[in-house]
Amino acid sequence: MKKLILLLVTCTALQAFCQESKPVYDEALAKKLNADSHGMRKYVFCLLRTGSNTSASQQEMTALFEGHMANINKMAADGKLSVAGPFGKNDRNYRGIYIFNVDSIEEAKALTENDPAIKANVLEAEFTLFYCTAALQQIPELHEKIAKEKY
Repeated sequence: MKKLILLLVTCTALQAFCQESKPVYDEALAKKLNADSHGMRKYVFCLLRTGSNTSASQQEMTALFEGHMANINKMAADGKLSVAGPFGKNDRNYRGIYIFNVDSIEEAKALTENDPAIKANVLEAEFTLFYCTAALQQIPELHEKIAKEKY
């Protein structure tokens, strides 16, 4: 009898442990983030590659990339950019990515027109539509909470 009770208690505990808890759906947050019924939305993904301008001096490059970072910070502050970051050294000339919180490639292109590194052809931008979790829009806010130093 003790073995049966122990087996029953073990099975009950195991069942409770293994049951998945369903996340609580937050309708207000889903609407705020323009999420579809799957919690997803459309973004624009931008791949940055090394551009055709390889003759810029180190001083010019420094100024261009200061402007590049200022543009990134402005787009993020305006809620238009969810993710941005550089790639490590690679043989494909990939330099970095943007994931824009906009609905069209045209709008994303307009945002990059203000980027000095792209204007100077130090970087070239390639755009495509991207479908991902609507929660991606919350990355800039979370990043502010964990970044000790700012660019």
